[in-house]
Amino acid sequence: MSKIDEIINGVLAGNRRKIAKAITIAESSPEEAKNLIASIYPHTGKAQIIGLTGPGGAGKSTLIEKMVREYRRRGKTVGVIAVDPTSPFTGGAFLGDRIRMQELSTDEGVFIRSMATRNNPGGIAKATKDAVKILDAAGKDVIIVETVGAGQSEVEIIKVAQTIIVIHAPGLGDEIQAIKAGIMEIADIFVVNKADRENADKAVMDIQAMLQLDNKEKPWTPPIIKTVALTGEGVPKLIEKIEEHWQFLKKELLHKRSLEKAEAELIEAIKEKVTSSIIEKLKREKRFEKVLQQIVEREIDPASAAEKLLNQELE
Repeated sequence: MSKIDEIINGVLAGNRRKIAKAITIAESSPEEAKNLIASIYPHTGKAQIIGLTGPGGAGKSTLIEKMVREYRRRGKTVGVIAVDPTSPFTGGAFLGDRIRMQELSTDEGVFIRSMATRNNPGGIAKATKDAVKILDAAGKDVIIVETVGAGQSEVEIIKVAQTIIVIHAPGLGDEIQAIKAGIMEIADIFVVNKADRENADKAVMDIQAMLQLDNKEKPWTPPIIKTVALTGEGVPKLIEKIEEHWQFLKKELLHKRSLEKAEAELIEAIKEKVTSSIIEKLKREKRFEKVLQQIVEREIDPASAAEKLLNQELE
């Protein structure tokens, strides 16, 4: 049996060390990752995937720790993928220790992994989608994906999760500015964390006001839950709302969302294939290097150079 087959079998058996190795392959070895994901893909599609996003300082990690404990009390196994900023020095995750979650790491029913964004826009690491599939195939009932929390680019989470929680906390500046436009539109549930602070009710009212400005008819109205992550207050209610949304999805929209996710992944895979195929061909024919030199010598700008090369390719 090959090493990769051993890892695949280990993942399907829920072996924590093999799951960790599989995610490392997803992060660092694209060719091996392709074969690994192809093998486990038929075993995916069973997990409930929750995305959690919001500005830095809102208490996302603390809230996730309490959510994991609540799910474990309910007898569910949990996987957590925490997507962190990339260190400019090591290329690894800045917040990789996840100190608050360390206690959970001894629980066999919990798997926690920090992943660096590797400067990928959208708050989601490129390998995150594969890591989610690995945890899904490993039999985790619930998978929580926490994004970097850097603003409106967080909408990328919609391509990964089925239920999206946007978390905010009073005192992080202008409440409305912190959760405007794009990030508001993707939320299935809003959480106002640190609800024991003053201005928590104002934060709730700001979100309600923004929801009322949205005139579109929607089959699901995002609830607003107040939590105090440090004590766990409000977390059972949050889990109840997540379950409500999951039941709503299964009845109304799950197939539609699955199709949208599949379309986004397929388009992304086609783009990658086509891009690498064209670049390889251009490099073989030395056209790439020639145009690079022209860019360096300021004879042509990169966008015009790309257009020129692609037009030649299509002629």
